[in-house]
Amino acid sequence: MYPELQLDKQICFRLYTASRLVTQAYTPMLTELGITYPQYLVLMVLWEKDCQPVNDIAHRLMLETNTVTPLLQRMEKLGIVNRKKGEQDKRQQIVSLTQKGKDMEEQAYEIIPAGMGRELRTCPFQLEDYNKFASELDTIINTLRNKEK
Repeated sequence: MYPELQLDKQICFRLYTASRLVTQAYTPMLTELGITYPQYLVLMVLWEKDCQPVNDIAHRLMLETNTVTPLLQRMEKLGIVNRKKGEQDKRQQIVSLTQKGKDMEEQAYEIIPAGMGRELRTCPFQLEDYNKFASELDTIINTLRNKEK
């Protein structure tokens, strides 16, 4: 047996498990909002800056447009976003929040931070620990992302 191939020595397993469990913790709160976790990610992008091309949303989420497009179509059916052709480039699809999508930001603010606080209340980390950890994860993400290019 190769020690380097033991599950407990794999950072990927810890990242995968943490991601899966964090997403699972969000699920009841997002269900209350009537959205999925990927839809929540799109909403956060649009809450930061409304009226964006599909390509920009996909880039920000580090996803392919063919992954984001069906997601946006479902969100449009839910009345959360609108899609229209770009004015300068008709091939471009511009995504904007509907009033319902804008209102969801307030609802999410009321539900999610407190909900995740409850989920993590027994975890010994402080806010600065999470910020440091996020920065360290960003370093890993950017290193691996730059290798894709």
